[in-house]
Amino acid sequence: MALHNAPLGKSSEYPDSYDPNLLFPVARDENRRRIGLEDGRWPWFGEDLWQAWEVSWLRPGGVPAVAWAEIFVPAASPSIIESKSLKLYFNSLNQHVFSTPEQLVETVVSDLSSACGAAVRVNLHSVDESGEATGRPEGYQLIDDEPVADVVYQYAPESLAVEQGAEVVTEQLCSHLLKSNCPVTGQPDWGTLLISYTGPKVDRSALLRYIVSFRNKQDFHEHCVETVFTDLMKQCQPTELAVCARYTRRGGLDINPWRSTQAEGNAGPRLIRQ
Repeated sequence: MALHNAPLGKSSEYPDSYDPNLLFPVARDENRRRIGLEDGRWPWFGEDLWQAWEVSWLRPGGVPAVAWAEIFVPAASPSIIESKSLKLYFNSLNQHVFSTPEQLVETVVSDLSSACGAAVRVNLHSVDESGEATGRPEGYQLIDDEPVADVVYQYAPESLAVEQGAEVVTEQLCSHLLKSNCPVTGQPDWGTLLISYTGPKVDRSALLRYIVSFRNKQDFHEHCVETVFTDLMKQCQPTELAVCARYTRRGGLDINPWRSTQAEGNAGPRLIRQ
C-alpha cells in the first residue's frame, strides 16, 4: 500500500465502530534496500515494541474498560503498521463490546498479525498496576557530555569511528539526544538510543556527533534503528551488537525497536520520558 494513501498527516474521522480495515501496513523492504540490504537477508534479530496507552472497550452491560498494551512486532515481518492507522484502529474498539479482556487480546493479535504478515504478540495491562521507569537502564554509560567538534545536523555515517589503536571492549552506551523527523508529516520524533557491543572501542565523541546528525533525518523509528545498526557494523566492526531506541509517545503510542546480533534480547525497561 502506497504511503501517500496512509491516514498519517491527513484529517481523519474517528471511527465509532470496530474496523480492522483501518490498519495500514507499510512494507519494510524499500527502506532496507536504501541501506544496502536486499533479498530478505537481514543481519539482525529483533522486534518493534509498541506501547499503546489509550486502549478502551465496552464490557457486557455497557460499562467501559481501560488498559494499556504492549505490542511486539517481529523485525522479520514483511510490514510495519503506520502509526496513525494503529491509533484509529484502537479507537474503533472504544464502543465495541468484548466479553473478556482475553477476547479483546485475541482480536487485536489476529488483526495486527494479518496486517503485518507475521505473528504479533500482545500483552494487556491494567492502568491500576504500579510500574517503574528509569532514566537509563542500569549499566549504560551516558555519552551526551562528550566533547564534539564540528557538529552537523545532516545524517553523517562517516562520523563513526573507533579509537586509534582501540582495544576490544564490551560496553553499553546511552544517548538521550536522538531526534529524527516523520517522513510524512515532518513532526519531530524524540528518543533515547541504547547501544551495547563487543568490539574495538568506539570513539564516544564521534558516536555522539553521528547521533546528533540524525536531527533533521526523515525516517520512521524502525528504520532509524536499522540504519544505526548497519552503520555501526560497517564503520566499527563489532563482533556483537545490539541497538535499541526508546522513543517518546505521540498520539498515545510509543515505538521502541531493537535489533541485535543475538537472538536473545528485548527493548529493556520503560524510560521516564515515556
